[in-house]
Amino acid sequence: MKIIRPIIFFVIILLSVRSFAQTTHTIKGRVTDATSGDPVPFANIGVKNTPAGTTTNFDGFYTLTFTPPADSILVTYIGYTTKSKAITPDAAAQTIDIQLTPGALQLREVKIYAGENPAWAIMRKIVANRKNNNSENQDAYEYESYNKIQIDIDNLSEKFRNRRAVKKMTHIVDKYDEVKGDDGQTVIPIFISESVSNVYFRRDPKKKKEIINKTKVSGVGLTDGSFVSQIVGSSFQQYNFYNNWLNVLEKDFISPISDSWKLYYDYYLADSISNGTNYDYQIDFEPRQEQDLAFSGSFWIDGKTFALTQMDANVGKKANLNFIERIKIQTSYDLFEDDKTWVLTKTRVLIDVDEPTKQTAGLLLKFYSSNSNYKLNIPKGPKFFDTAIELKEDYMVHDSTFWAKSRPESLSKSELLSFQLVDSLKVLPVVKTYSEILNIFVNGYKKIDKWNIDIGPYLFLYANNNIEGNRLRMGFKTDPGFSRKWIVSGYGAYGFKDQKFKYGGGIDYIFSRKPWTMAGISYSKDLERLGVSAETIGTNTLFGAFSRFGTFRRAYWQEDVSMYFRREIVKGFTANVQLRHRNFDPLFDFAYRSQPQMGADSPLKSTYQITELNVETRLAGNETFLQNDNERISMGTGNSPAFTFRYTMGMKNFLQGDFNYHKFAINVKQTFRAGVFGRTYYNLTLGYIPSTIPYTLLYTPLGNESLFYVDNAFNLMKYFEFISDRYLTLRVEHNDEGFILNRIPAVRKLKWRLLATGRVFYGQVSKKNLALASSVDAQGNPIQTFNELGNTPYLELGYGIDNIFKFGRIDAIHRLTYKNNPNVTPFALKISFWFSL
Repeated sequence: MKIIRPIIFFVIILLSVRSFAQTTHTIKGRVTDATSGDPVPFANIGVKNTPAGTTTNFDGFYTLTFTPPADSILVTYIGYTTKSKAITPDAAAQTIDIQLTPGALQLREVKIYAGENPAWAIMRKIVANRKNNNSENQDAYEYESYNKIQIDIDNLSEKFRNRRAVKKMTHIVDKYDEVKGDDGQTVIPIFISESVSNVYFRRDPKKKKEIINKTKVSGVGLTDGSFVSQIVGSSFQQYNFYNNWLNVLEKDFISPISDSWKLYYDYYLADSISNGTNYDYQIDFEPRQEQDLAFSGSFWIDGKTFALTQMDANVGKKANLNFIERIKIQTSYDLFEDDKTWVLTKTRVLIDVDEPTKQTAGLLLKFYSSNSNYKLNIPKGPKFFDTAIELKEDYMVHDSTFWAKSRPESLSKSELLSFQLVDSLKVLPVVKTYSEILNIFVNGYKKIDKWNIDIGPYLFLYANNNIEGNRLRMGFKTDPGFSRKWIVSGYGAYGFKDQKFKYGGGIDYIFSRKPWTMAGISYSKDLERLGVSAETIGTNTLFGAFSRFGTFRRAYWQEDVSMYFRREIVKGFTANVQLRHRNFDPLFDFAYRSQPQMGADSPLKSTYQITELNVETRLAGNETFLQNDNERISMGTGNSPAFTFRYTMGMKNFLQGDFNYHKFAINVKQTFRAGVFGRTYYNLTLGYIPSTIPYTLLYTPLGNESLFYVDNAFNLMKYFEFISDRYLTLRVEHNDEGFILNRIPAVRKLKWRLLATGRVFYGQVSKKNLALASSVDAQGNPIQTFNELGNTPYLELGYGIDNIFKFGRIDAIHRLTYKNNPNVTPFALKISFWFSL
């Protein structure tokens, strides 16, 4: 026994020494999405049957140490299929990259046996501290931003690969196959960009500005032009989860940490980790109704400030969206140097566009932003923000050295190849052809590069009506290749029945792009009709084209000469001055008393000329404009209203004008989120004409005699049915975005959305203007004049369903007043079609 004890002791010591002498092994690698190639942050990685484990960082990288023996690692993450890979035996250091396949966004079952869900107590603290943790409640902040965007064609089926056009790109596909990885899917890059900018924010008054320093753009059918360079910046890639609603693809998604969190989401406290003094928390969440515009995923919370440190939010295919397979938004936050403020440092967005049919391909849109060098509470003056997005003069001057220094991380092998492949694709004839067809479809014009002009728009190429018969029209406008200052346009049309030419043209000049200032002159001679003129129709190009068809009642010839000057005075406030001369030559029975003081003995006239001065001001404080070569494009006003005031003064004897008159009108329009119930839009106009002028110069609300629903018209009102010199118009539309039908089991799979619409018109005509109109012509024959409203307003109400077969809409509209007027319809179904997500 005395001998055995020392032996046992010695053996124990040897085993202990051996144990302490064991070396740890290291595995490094990156976890990426098999379909997009993007990194998968926050994924859990563990060695099978051991306690060793870690998580990937925001860029998908991980480092894992373990003590052998071990045979494989296991990767799990919500929304992806679990994946395992073998470990190379006896390798002290090795690299294992893993590609995860997207799966169902399903949380584990939560069972609460007593008390409330433990995640709710944390949620209440998160919401209570939202104001303090929201960076937009700082007096001001600024930062530097690097942004990268890539668009790929994915889901390349065999049928799609075997198409003749695609076969010509086979060598491009083969190159990309070399870098996709063992489990990755083949994609074809068609657009990739990088940009570096400075972003500034001020809370009071609330202003935001981005100065884009450099851009690098390579895309099929696109160039590194000013418009593209503005949209690849930081302004359109930032998502603030501290707001109740996030606008993604022009749709409103409820934030998982909004005031209404309990109404929309279920939560699960997935983990709590001690940070020394407190606990940090991981909370998984999913929508209560999977059809709602809400997210699934996980977020991480700092246990001291209850601020977001990481967010991984996903939208699945079952959400009430069209053409979208999934959306993924990932954000990462770092603590500022004051040790109390968390700032957004990285954002990654993936939008997977579904293929329309099995024979076609889909799209992947990928955005990445990295923000650095934050400065807090150093506000710039309000005038600094007059331009929301600004390009530096030398934004296109850069080299490879600049980008190597500016990138927060080097481009991956596939990203480097993407730049090369896009440049190769652009020169393929089949790709150039498809790009031209797409440009014609979107813009309505065909570019003629040799002459620097665009031919079109093609919607107006052909029309047919009772006066002109078959009408052919062709127009053009110059592009920036012709001039960056001058814009020349024109058109010609011919009616085969009336055998008359119609034509017009104009010249515009851009004085300045900052602030936007331009002027122009135009001339046209064409056939018009009362109540359906181009200025009444507005920007509804489709309705304008179709209005040229059918029966023209109250048609007239108009010769129009005008000149204008427009300038943005300060950001959001634009002024426009126009001098205009028109003549009116009716093709219908019309007469007015040229000497109204003579009463019934007044001479009658049927033609006239007018010269008028129009002054218009528009106030839209939150409106953002982008410059697209020689034009400005509004990106909307968000939830803020836009106000427009217009004054018109008619000048008698100036340029042969026949009347003195004044017109006043004010318009306000706005779209806003109506809480959980959807989105509401309204458009209100008040107008007053205190002068005595022919009824053809008074206000005529836009009617609609077509089968289609028209947004800016009274859809059951006849053309020129009413007229007024004091008036109020109100148009309202509410879309519930699926809030009601999403909760009906048998219907929600259709993804329909309920609509409610209303139209009100109220107006009067003064006795003087009534007396000015003659009910007989110069030969004493009776002629038709016009209708006026009584004391009851015109009213129509409607309801409908949107998103039928993803692009259709049907409205049931009831006309509630003046139902006994001639040839009116008290009820009708109107249809419309448009691309809608």
